Amino acid sequence: MSLPKQVRIVEVGPRDGLQNEKQATPTSAKIQLIENLVDAGLNYIEAGSFVNPKWVPQMADSGEVFSGVARKAGVTYAALTPNLQGYERAIAVGANEVAIFAAASEAFSQKNINCSISESIKRFEALIAAAKQQQIPVRGYISCVLGCPYSGAVDAEMVANIASELFAMGCYEISLGDTIGVGTAGKTKQLIETVARVIPISKIAAHMHDTYGQALANIYAALEMGISVIDSSVAGLGGCPYAVGATGNVATEDVVYLLNGLGIEHGIDLEKLIYAGNTISNILGKPTNSRVARAMSK
Repeated sequence: MSLPKQVRIVEVGPRDGLQNEKQATPTSAKIQLIENLVDAGLNYIEAGSFVNPKWVPQMADSGEVFSGVARKAGVTYAALTPNLQGYERAIAVGANEVAIFAAASEAFSQKNINCSISESIKRFEALIAAAKQQQIPVRGYISCVLGCPYSGAVDAEMVANIASELFAMGCYEISLGDTIGVGTAGKTKQLIETVARVIPISKIAAHMHDTYGQALANIYAALEMGISVIDSSVAGLGGCPYAVGATGNVATEDVVYLLNGLGIEHGIDLEKLIYAGNTISNILGKPTNSRVARAMSK
């Protein structure tokens, strides 16, 4: 299959990245990060999460972040929402899209959100009904699609079944998350092939973590399969609080460099993106996880 001509990047750093940083990030720094990312040309930013702050204290100020960001027309400012209550809080502060999440592993679902996969999906019914009524798009995440930290290998058919269910409920796109970064290019292709039998390839996104250094190879494999939506995190921020040893998401800078080399359009200014990543890394007092940013910042 030929590579896509254009790729949409879903920037998850302000949410999926920062929620896994050890120290709390100042609200003003989160706002600055989002505005810097928009300035670099990103038009989809996952800006916060309306989960119980007891579980994810780093996201307790998401309301203030949404209220404080200078909005730009044409940009999606999305929020992760686990239930109707979280959805209502997100909409109240102007989130113009929400994301819901299910796991492809029963063990991970229990550890992560204290319920079974089917129970977690049932919880979304009221949320999706409200979103339909208010014409708010809903994106679906499936975590642990290529492996679980507690139960090991994950069945691709299981992932396809969950994807099909979320799609039928009303999620316009399903993001397949290799939460612990154990996937390989071959496994990625097999997974996408299986999921694409039940939902259109144009509705599938790839969300790769780089624990084993395979994220870019897996993204290239996904591109070869016809995937044209990639989730990534500026400066490679984050990990997974429930997956011990899992390093961050793939760095957006590294994905953009890959796409540039393949001649695939994405609309992002790499230098401004590196600036955004280096700025937040400095605030966090740590080096960027982006290889490209390190190489180009010397």
